[in-house]
Amino acid sequence: MSDVAIQMESVWKKFQRGERHDSLRDLVPSIARRILHGARPAGELGVDDFWALSDVSFTVQKGDALGIIGHNGAGKSTLLKILTKLLRPTLGSYVTHGRVGALIEVTAGFHPDLTGRENIYLNGSIIGMKRADIERRFDAIVDFSGIGDFIDTPVKRYSSGMNARLGFSIAAHLEPEILIIDEVLSVGDYTFQGKCIRWMQDLLQNGTTVIFVSHNMDAVLSLCSSAILLDHGAVVSQGELTKVVGDYYKRGGRWSPNLLPESSARTVAFSASQGSDVVVEPGERLTFTHTITASSDCELTPGFWVSRGDKPVVDTTYARMRGHPLRLRTGETASIDWSMAFNLPAGVYEIGHHIGNSAGGYHEHSSRACIVTVGDDPRVKGEAYVALELLEGAVERPALHVLPSDAGVLR
Repeated sequence: MSDVAIQMESVWKKFQRGERHDSLRDLVPSIARRILHGARPAGELGVDDFWALSDVSFTVQKGDALGIIGHNGAGKSTLLKILTKLLRPTLGSYVTHGRVGALIEVTAGFHPDLTGRENIYLNGSIIGMKRADIERRFDAIVDFSGIGDFIDTPVKRYSSGMNARLGFSIAAHLEPEILIIDEVLSVGDYTFQGKCIRWMQDLLQNGTTVIFVSHNMDAVLSLCSSAILLDHGAVVSQGELTKVVGDYYKRGGRWSPNLLPESSARTVAFSASQGSDVVVEPGERLTFTHTITASSDCELTPGFWVSRGDKPVVDTTYARMRGHPLRLRTGETASIDWSMAFNLPAGVYEIGHHIGNSAGGYHEHSSRACIVTVGDDPRVKGEAYVALELLEGAVERPALHVLPSDAGVLR
Protein backbone atom coordinates (compact mmCIF):
# COMPACT_ATOMS: atom_id res chain seq x y z
CA MET A 1 0.00 0.00 0.00
CA SER A 2 1.28 3.47 -0.91
CA ASP A 3 2.49 5.77 1.87
CA VAL A 4 1.45 8.82 -0.17
CA ALA A 5 -1.62 10.71 1.10
CA ILE A 6 -1.66 13.53 -1.49
CA GLN A 7 0.11 13.74 -4.84
CA MET A 8 -0.26 16.91 -6.91
CA GLU A 9 1.44 17.18 -10.28
CA SER A 10 1.75 20.36 -12.37
CA VAL A 11 -1.61 21.84 -11.39
CA TRP A 12 -2.64 25.09 -13.08
CA LYS A 13 -5.85 27.04 -12.45
CA LYS A 14 -7.09 29.81 -14.74
CA PHE A 15 -9.63 32.48 -13.83
CA GLN A 16 -11.11 35.39 -15.75
CA ARG A 17 -11.03 38.86 -14.22
CA GLY A 18 -14.48 40.23 -13.59
CA GLU A 19 -16.28 37.07 -14.73
CA ARG A 20 -19.69 36.75 -13.05
CA HIS A 21 -22.33 34.07 -13.53
CA ASP A 22 -24.57 35.07 -10.65
CA SER A 23 -27.65 35.33 -12.86
CA LEU A 24 -29.01 34.22 -16.22
CA ARG A 25 -28.33 37.76 -17.47
CA ASP A 26 -24.61 37.22 -16.78
CA LEU A 27 -24.46 33.65 -18.06
CA VAL A 28 -26.15 34.06 -21.48
CA PRO A 29 -23.66 36.63 -22.90
CA SER A 30 -20.76 34.48 -21.70
CA ILE A 31 -22.13 31.41 -23.51
CA ALA A 32 -22.82 33.47 -26.63
CA ARG A 33 -19.23 34.74 -26.74
CA ARG A 34 -17.89 31.20 -26.45
CA ILE A 35 -20.14 29.97 -29.28
CA LEU A 36 -19.19 32.91 -31.49
CA HIS A 37 -15.43 32.81 -30.90
CA GLY A 38 -14.99 29.15 -30.03
CA ALA A 39 -13.55 27.62 -26.89
CA ARG A 40 -10.03 28.75 -26.04
CA PRO A 41 -7.47 25.98 -25.40
CA ALA A 42 -7.08 25.35 -21.67
CA GLY A 43 -3.42 26.33 -21.68
CA GLU A 44 -3.91 29.72 -23.35
CA LEU A 45 -4.74 32.97 -21.61
CA GLY A 46 -7.24 35.45 -22.97
CA VAL A 47 -7.01 39.19 -22.48
CA ASP A 48 -8.85 39.05 -19.14
CA ASP A 49 -7.48 35.68 -17.98
CA PHE A 50 -4.86 35.04 -15.31
CA TRP A 51 -3.26 32.04 -13.66
CA ALA A 52 -4.32 31.72 -10.01
CA LEU A 53 -2.06 28.65 -9.76
CA SER A 54 0.97 27.94 -11.94
CA ASP A 55 2.57 24.50 -12.15
CA VAL A 56 2.03 23.51 -8.51
CA SER A 57 3.47 20.13 -7.53
CA PHE A 58 4.00 18.52 -4.13
CA THR A 59 3.71 15.21 -2.30
CA VAL A 60 2.51 14.63 1.25
CA GLN A 61 3.21 11.33 2.98
CA LYS A 62 0.59 9.76 5.23
CA GLY A 63 0.79 11.11 8.76
CA ASP A 64 2.77 14.22 7.78
CA ALA A 65 1.72 17.85 8.23
CA LEU A 66 2.33 20.26 5.33
CA GLY A 67 2.19 24.00 5.92
CA ILE A 68 1.06 26.21 3.02
CA ILE A 69 2.11 29.83 3.48
CA GLY A 70 2.19 33.02 1.44
CA HIS A 71 0.82 36.54 1.34
CA ASN A 72 -2.84 37.32 0.64
CA GLY A 73 -3.64 36.52 -2.98
CA ALA A 74 -0.79 34.03 -3.33
CA GLY A 75 -3.16 31.20 -4.32
CA LYS A 76 -3.57 29.36 -1.02
CA SER A 77 -7.39 29.40 -0.99
CA THR A 78 -7.57 28.32 -4.63
CA LEU A 79 -5.28 25.39 -3.87
CA LEU A 80 -7.46 24.34 -0.93
CA LYS A 81 -10.63 24.55 -3.03
CA ILE A 82 -9.04 22.17 -5.52
CA LEU A 83 -8.01 19.74 -2.77
CA THR A 84 -11.56 19.79 -1.37
CA LYS A 85 -13.05 19.33 -4.87
CA LEU A 86 -14.79 22.72 -4.90
CA LEU A 87 -12.77 23.59 -8.02
CA ARG A 88 -11.26 21.57 -10.84
CA PRO A 89 -7.74 22.30 -12.06
CA THR A 90 -7.45 23.78 -15.54
CA LEU A 91 -4.37 21.65 -16.20
CA GLY A 92 -2.57 18.98 -14.22
CA SER A 93 -3.81 16.37 -11.81
CA TYR A 94 -3.86 15.34 -8.18
CA VAL A 95 -4.90 12.31 -6.13
CA THR A 96 -5.81 11.89 -2.47
CA HIS A 97 -5.70 8.57 -0.63
CA GLY A 98 -8.12 8.66 2.30
CA ARG A 99 -11.21 10.44 3.58
CA VAL A 100 -10.80 14.21 3.32
CA GLY A 101 -12.21 16.62 5.88
CA ALA A 102 -11.91 20.41 5.86
CA LEU A 103 -11.91 23.06 8.57
CA ILE A 104 -12.36 26.22 6.54
CA GLU A 105 -15.59 28.15 7.14
CA VAL A 106 -16.37 26.54 10.48
CA THR A 107 -19.68 28.39 11.06
CA ALA A 108 -20.99 28.01 7.51
CA GLY A 109 -24.39 26.32 7.63
CA PHE A 110 -25.41 27.61 11.06
CA HIS A 111 -29.03 28.75 11.32
CA PRO A 112 -29.23 31.71 13.73
CA ASP A 113 -32.70 30.84 15.04
CA LEU A 114 -31.79 27.25 15.91
CA THR A 115 -30.18 26.27 19.18
CA GLY A 116 -26.61 25.07 19.52
CA ARG A 117 -27.93 21.52 19.90
CA GLU A 118 -29.99 21.76 16.71
CA ASN A 119 -27.11 23.33 14.80
CA ILE A 120 -24.81 20.47 15.76
CA TYR A 121 -27.13 18.09 13.91
CA LEU A 122 -27.70 20.52 11.03
CA ASN A 123 -24.07 21.47 10.52
CA GLY A 124 -22.85 17.94 11.10
CA SER A 125 -25.09 16.62 8.32
CA ILE A 126 -23.97 19.41 5.98
CA ILE A 127 -20.30 18.48 6.37
CA GLY A 128 -20.99 14.78 5.83
CA MET A 129 -21.58 13.23 9.26
CA LYS A 130 -24.31 10.62 9.64
CA ARG A 131 -26.92 11.14 12.35
CA ALA A 132 -25.72 8.07 14.24
CA ASP A 133 -22.17 9.47 14.21
CA ILE A 134 -23.40 12.85 15.46
CA GLU A 135 -25.31 11.22 18.32
CA ARG A 136 -22.29 9.11 19.25
CA ARG A 137 -20.00 12.15 19.31
CA PHE A 138 -22.50 14.72 20.61
CA ASP A 139 -21.23 14.87 24.19
CA ALA A 140 -17.62 15.10 23.01
CA ILE A 141 -18.51 17.97 20.64
CA VAL A 142 -20.24 19.93 23.40
CA ASP A 143 -17.45 19.26 25.89
CA PHE A 144 -14.78 20.36 23.41
CA SER A 145 -16.63 23.60 22.62
CA GLY A 146 -16.96 24.53 26.29
CA ILE A 147 -20.45 26.02 25.83
CA GLY A 148 -22.52 23.27 27.45
CA ASP A 149 -24.50 25.74 29.58
CA PHE A 150 -25.78 27.43 26.41
CA ILE A 151 -26.29 24.43 24.15
CA ASP A 152 -30.10 24.94 24.11
CA THR A 153 -29.83 28.68 23.42
CA PRO A 154 -30.32 29.99 19.84
CA VAL A 155 -26.91 30.65 18.31
CA LYS A 156 -27.95 34.20 17.38
CA ARG A 157 -27.47 34.87 21.10
CA TYR A 158 -23.91 33.53 20.98
CA SER A 159 -20.85 35.73 20.75
CA SER A 160 -18.72 35.37 17.62
CA GLY A 161 -16.20 33.41 19.68
CA MET A 162 -18.84 30.96 20.93
CA ASN A 163 -20.09 30.44 17.37
CA ALA A 164 -16.57 29.77 16.15
CA ARG A 165 -15.83 27.35 19.00
CA LEU A 166 -18.99 25.35 18.32
CA GLY A 167 -18.32 25.27 14.58
CA PHE A 168 -14.74 24.14 15.10
CA SER A 169 -15.84 21.48 17.60
CA ILE A 170 -18.33 19.99 15.15
CA ALA A 171 -15.85 19.88 12.29
CA ALA A 172 -13.10 18.58 14.58
CA HIS A 173 -15.07 15.37 15.13
CA LEU A 174 -15.25 14.38 11.45
CA GLU A 175 -12.42 11.87 12.03
CA PRO A 176 -10.94 12.21 8.51
CA GLU A 177 -7.76 10.55 7.28
CA ILE A 178 -6.70 13.81 5.59
CA LEU A 179 -7.56 17.09 7.30
CA ILE A 180 -7.36 20.48 5.54
CA ILE A 181 -7.25 23.49 7.85
CA ASP A 182 -7.47 27.12 6.72
CA GLU A 183 -6.73 29.79 9.36
CA VAL A 184 -9.27 28.41 11.83
CA LEU A 185 -6.90 28.25 14.80
CA SER A 186 -7.60 31.93 15.40
CA VAL A 187 -11.08 31.06 16.72
CA GLY A 188 -12.01 31.58 20.34
CA ASP A 189 -9.73 32.65 23.17
CA TYR A 190 -6.17 31.50 23.75
CA THR A 191 -7.27 28.69 26.07
CA PHE A 192 -9.44 27.27 23.30
CA GLN A 193 -6.67 27.79 20.74
CA GLY A 194 -4.36 25.77 22.96
CA LYS A 195 -6.96 23.00 23.05
CA CYS A 196 -7.13 23.10 19.23
CA ILE A 197 -3.35 22.85 18.95
CA ARG A 198 -3.23 19.85 21.29
CA TRP A 199 -6.07 18.23 19.34
CA MET A 200 -4.11 18.66 16.10
CA GLN A 201 -1.00 17.21 17.71
CA ASP A 202 -3.03 14.18 18.82
CA LEU A 203 -4.34 13.75 15.26
CA LEU A 204 -0.80 13.74 13.90
CA GLN A 205 0.33 11.22 16.50
CA ASN A 206 -2.56 8.97 15.42
CA GLY A 207 -1.52 9.12 11.77
CA THR A 208 -3.85 11.77 10.32
CA THR A 209 -2.41 13.73 7.40
CA VAL A 210 -2.76 17.51 7.80
CA ILE A 211 -2.66 20.40 5.32
CA PHE A 212 -2.37 23.61 7.34
CA VAL A 213 -2.77 27.10 5.85
CA SER A 214 -1.91 29.97 8.16
CA HIS A 215 -0.28 33.38 8.48
CA ASN A 216 0.80 32.44 12.01
CA MET A 217 4.37 31.26 11.49
CA ASP A 218 4.67 30.15 15.11
CA ALA A 219 1.76 27.73 14.67
CA VAL A 220 3.19 26.49 11.35
CA LEU A 221 6.60 25.88 12.94
CA SER A 222 5.00 24.14 15.91
CA LEU A 223 2.71 21.80 13.97
CA CYS A 224 4.14 21.11 10.52
CA SER A 225 6.96 18.89 9.30
CA SER A 226 7.44 20.63 5.93
CA ALA A 227 6.02 23.59 4.00
CA ILE A 228 5.53 25.20 0.62
CA LEU A 229 5.59 28.94 -0.06
CA LEU A 230 3.25 30.29 -2.74
CA ASP A 231 3.78 33.61 -4.50
CA HIS A 232 1.41 34.73 -7.27
CA GLY A 233 0.22 31.15 -7.70
CA ALA A 234 3.65 29.53 -8.03
CA VAL A 235 5.66 27.46 -5.57
CA VAL A 236 8.79 29.54 -4.85
CA SER A 237 10.11 27.54 -1.90
CA GLN A 238 9.43 24.00 -0.78
CA GLY A 239 10.70 21.42 1.67
CA GLU A 240 12.43 21.91 5.04
CA LEU A 241 10.20 23.87 7.35
CA THR A 242 12.37 26.65 8.70
CA LYS A 243 14.02 27.27 5.32
CA VAL A 244 10.59 27.90 3.77
CA VAL A 245 9.54 30.15 6.67
CA GLY A 246 12.81 32.05 6.28
CA ASP A 247 12.10 32.52 2.57
CA TYR A 248 8.66 33.86 3.50
CA TYR A 249 10.27 36.52 5.68
CA LYS A 250 12.84 37.35 3.01
CA ARG A 251 10.00 38.03 0.57
CA GLY A 252 8.50 40.59 2.91
CA GLY A 253 6.25 38.39 5.01
CA ARG A 254 5.35 40.28 8.15
CA TRP A 255 5.10 38.85 11.63
CA SER A 256 3.70 40.26 14.82
CA PRO A 257 3.38 38.40 18.12
CA ASN A 258 -0.02 37.21 19.34
CA LEU A 259 0.16 38.61 22.86
CA LEU A 260 -2.03 36.89 25.44
CA PRO A 261 -4.60 39.14 27.13
CA GLU A 262 -3.54 37.77 30.53
CA SER A 263 0.08 36.80 31.04
CA SER A 264 1.05 33.93 33.36
CA ALA A 265 4.81 34.54 33.22
CA ARG A 266 7.27 37.38 32.85
CA THR A 267 10.99 37.92 32.39
CA VAL A 268 13.00 38.86 35.47
CA ALA A 269 16.30 39.19 33.60
CA PHE A 270 17.89 38.43 30.21
CA SER A 271 21.60 38.85 29.63
CA ALA A 272 24.45 37.76 27.36
CA SER A 273 27.56 36.14 28.80
CA GLN A 274 29.75 39.08 27.69
CA GLY A 275 27.45 42.02 28.34
CA SER A 276 24.72 43.95 26.52
CA ASP A 277 26.91 45.14 23.62
CA VAL A 278 29.13 42.30 22.42
CA VAL A 279 31.66 41.95 19.59
CA VAL A 280 32.35 38.36 18.48
CA GLU A 281 34.23 36.56 15.74
CA PRO A 282 32.22 34.46 13.24
CA GLY A 283 31.45 31.11 14.85
CA GLU A 284 32.11 32.32 18.39
CA ARG A 285 29.62 30.96 20.92
CA LEU A 286 27.61 33.12 23.31
CA THR A 287 25.38 32.13 26.21
CA PHE A 288 22.16 33.99 26.95
CA THR A 289 20.62 33.59 30.39
CA HIS A 290 16.85 34.05 30.58
CA THR A 291 15.23 34.20 34.03
CA ILE A 292 11.45 33.75 34.12
CA THR A 293 8.94 33.81 36.97
CA ALA A 294 5.38 32.43 36.89
CA SER A 295 2.35 34.17 38.40
CA SER A 296 0.20 31.04 37.91
CA ASP A 297 0.66 27.41 36.89
CA CYS A 298 1.64 27.32 33.22
CA GLU A 299 3.43 25.51 30.38
CA LEU A 300 5.90 27.75 28.54
CA THR A 301 8.02 27.70 25.39
CA PRO A 302 10.63 30.39 26.04
CA GLY A 303 13.24 31.40 23.52
CA PHE A 304 15.22 34.22 21.99
CA TRP A 305 15.30 35.88 18.59
CA VAL A 306 18.04 37.39 16.46
CA SER A 307 17.37 40.00 13.78
CA ARG A 308 19.37 42.18 11.43
CA GLY A 309 17.55 45.39 10.63
CA ASP A 310 13.96 44.37 9.92
CA LYS A 311 14.87 40.83 8.83
CA PRO A 312 14.60 37.92 11.28
CA VAL A 313 17.66 35.70 11.40
CA VAL A 314 16.72 33.21 14.11
CA ASP A 315 13.31 33.00 15.76
CA THR A 316 12.79 29.26 16.01
CA THR A 317 14.63 28.52 19.24
CA TYR A 318 11.38 27.61 20.99
CA ALA A 319 11.23 24.63 18.62
CA ARG A 320 14.19 23.17 20.51
CA MET A 321 11.69 22.62 23.33
CA ARG A 322 8.89 21.28 21.09
CA GLY A 323 7.21 18.48 22.99
CA HIS A 324 9.15 19.46 26.14
CA PRO A 325 7.52 22.62 27.49
CA LEU A 326 8.79 24.31 30.62
CA ARG A 327 6.25 23.66 33.38
CA LEU A 328 6.17 26.14 36.23
CA ARG A 329 3.96 26.37 39.28
CA THR A 330 2.72 29.62 40.78
CA GLY A 331 5.64 31.60 42.16
CA GLU A 332 8.38 29.40 40.70
CA THR A 333 11.30 30.90 38.81
CA ALA A 334 13.34 29.27 36.03
CA SER A 335 16.80 30.21 34.83
CA ILE A 336 17.39 29.14 31.21
CA ASP A 337 20.80 29.13 29.55
CA TRP A 338 20.72 29.34 25.75
CA SER A 339 23.97 28.78 23.85
CA MET A 340 24.44 29.78 20.20
CA ALA A 341 27.40 29.82 17.83
CA PHE A 342 27.21 32.99 15.70
CA ASN A 343 27.93 31.45 12.29
CA LEU A 344 26.65 34.61 10.60
CA PRO A 345 27.92 37.17 8.10
CA ALA A 346 29.59 40.28 9.48
CA GLY A 347 27.12 42.82 10.80
CA VAL A 348 25.16 44.13 13.75
CA TYR A 349 22.45 41.89 15.19
CA GLU A 350 19.72 42.62 17.73
CA ILE A 351 18.86 39.98 20.34
CA GLY A 352 15.53 39.75 22.13
CA HIS A 353 13.54 37.17 24.05
CA HIS A 354 10.02 35.83 24.30
CA ILE A 355 7.86 33.57 26.44
CA GLY A 356 5.34 31.66 24.34
CA ASN A 357 2.77 28.92 24.76
CA SER A 358 1.93 25.85 22.68
CA ALA A 359 -0.88 27.67 20.82
CA GLY A 360 1.40 30.27 19.27
CA GLY A 361 0.50 32.98 21.78
CA TYR A 362 2.98 35.00 23.82
CA HIS A 363 3.02 35.92 27.49
CA GLU A 364 5.58 38.52 26.42
CA HIS A 365 7.74 39.34 23.41
CA SER A 366 10.58 41.76 24.07
CA SER A 367 12.10 44.49 22.02
CA ARG A 368 15.90 44.58 21.74
CA ALA A 369 17.65 43.27 24.85
CA CYS A 370 21.26 43.37 23.63
CA ILE A 371 23.45 43.91 20.55
CA VAL A 372 25.91 41.44 19.03
CA THR A 373 28.37 42.61 16.38
CA VAL A 374 29.89 39.83 14.27
CA GLY A 375 33.34 40.63 12.90
CA ASP A 376 34.32 40.26 9.26
CA ASP A 377 35.36 36.85 7.93
CA PRO A 378 35.83 36.32 4.16
CA ARG A 379 34.73 32.70 4.56
CA VAL A 380 31.24 33.73 5.75
CA LYS A 381 29.13 35.39 3.07
CA GLY A 382 25.54 35.65 1.94
CA GLU A 383 22.15 36.32 3.52
CA ALA A 384 21.89 36.45 7.29
CA TYR A 385 19.49 33.58 7.89
CA VAL A 386 20.14 30.42 9.87
CA ALA A 387 17.79 27.52 9.18
CA LEU A 388 16.90 25.25 12.07
CA GLU A 389 18.87 22.30 10.73
CA LEU A 390 21.99 24.44 11.08
CA LEU A 391 20.97 25.25 14.62
CA GLU A 392 21.51 21.62 15.58
CA GLY A 393 25.09 22.69 16.17
CA ALA A 394 24.54 26.41 16.57
CA VAL A 395 21.88 26.44 19.27
CA GLU A 396 22.04 23.84 21.99
CA ARG A 397 19.06 22.55 23.97
CA PRO A 398 18.79 24.95 26.92
CA ALA A 399 19.91 24.14 30.42
CA LEU A 400 17.03 24.65 32.86
CA HIS A 401 17.19 25.44 36.56
CA VAL A 402 13.84 25.78 38.35
CA LEU A 403 13.82 27.50 41.74
CA PRO A 404 10.97 27.09 44.26
CA SER A 405 8.65 29.97 45.08
CA ASP A 406 10.40 30.67 48.39
CA ALA A 407 13.91 30.96 46.91
CA GLY A 408 14.00 34.71 47.44
CA VAL A 409 14.22 35.73 43.77
CA LEU A 410 13.11 39.31 43.12
CA ARG A 411 9.64 39.43 41.54
